[in-house]
Amino acid sequence: MDRAGSTGAGRAAAASPPQDQGERGALPETFDALAIALARHQAAHCAPVARLFEARGADVAAMDHAAQIPAVPCDVFRFARVAAHPPEADERVFRTSGTSLGAASRGEHPFRTTATYELAALAWGERLLWPDGARLRAIVLAPPLHEAPDSSLGFMIDRFAARLSGPASWHVRGGELDAAGFARACAEARASGEPALVLGTSFAFVHLIEHLIEHLLEARLPESATLLPEGSRVMQTGGYKGRSREVPADELRASIARALGVPLSHVVSEYGMTELSSQLYEGTLAAALSGAPGAAPGLYLAPPWTRVTAVDPETLAPLPAGEIGLARIVDLANVDSAVAIQTADRVRVTAEGVELLGRASGAPPRGCSIAMDQMLGGGA
Repeated sequence: MDRAGSTGAGRAAAASPPQDQGERGALPETFDALAIALARHQAAHCAPVARLFEARGADVAAMDHAAQIPAVPCDVFRFARVAAHPPEADERVFRTSGTSLGAASRGEHPFRTTATYELAALAWGERLLWPDGARLRAIVLAPPLHEAPDSSLGFMIDRFAARLSGPASWHVRGGELDAAGFARACAEARASGEPALVLGTSFAFVHLIEHLIEHLLEARLPESATLLPEGSRVMQTGGYKGRSREVPADELRASIARALGVPLSHVVSEYGMTELSSQLYEGTLAAALSGAPGAAPGLYLAPPWTRVTAVDPETLAPLPAGEIGLARIVDLANVDSAVAIQTADRVRVTAEGVELLGRASGAPPRGCSIAMDQMLGGGA
């Protein structure tokens, strides 16, 4: 059974175990007991969570497994404050991008402290992005934190850059890609022989690659050279919400690897969201550096303090391993909001990892819509 504190980056630490494997009467340090303790605290101090639990007939005092905790749909963060503390205690509020529905409907995730978020992000980022402990230069295709202080991605990248022991530079400013600055950072990395970790959104990489092809690669590098030194790697994240076009994941991965001169295994996709405090990553880089059998691209590994389950879109009931459903994520790092989150992302969960299959199309799935209505008061 996967527990908080379990290890093994080469497998899906949070692939949900069959429901009959849950241990009853778990000690306080076990995953289920911690999740239930958080749920109890959140139901006592967060009115939307309390309404959801009441509507579902969920008795937190009688729970003995994390699967019994009603999950809060992501969309609720757009309409209600999901926090177990008052607004005046907020240290920081992360907000969704608002690209698909407009700024007025941006979701908000308040944090009383970001300490747990930071610890979780660094622990799993180090395991999957720099498990070799290499000195890395951070080259960022995203705005610096002071330009986007409510971006959870910007906060995470800022903490990564601080943890890494090399220089750091940001190449999206004022909403514009600084491709020339990116090229200079790569040239500095080549000159020093210092490998880089390039971090950015999928859409930023699309624009960067187009610019490199048109203006920089042919003019600045000999045919045998690569843009980045050996040992460099890439983290790319995010989709194309509200954008005019998309690039298939395999095509984008190959384009990034080719343009930057890194192995395919060293292009790692991240899955995260504003409503969570933890992230999932592909395990290709960690496997390549350890010499383990190749991890398949497109399979995401979750940290052991999370548990990912595919659930039925209509009933929100857990599905057997290997069946396609919506991702329900129990995240023990979500201390101040909701420990169980219901997404609209389609997934297949197996012992090897979590396969992302895109968002459910059209209106919110029926199960999510019912849960939203219950949390927002059902019109009462």
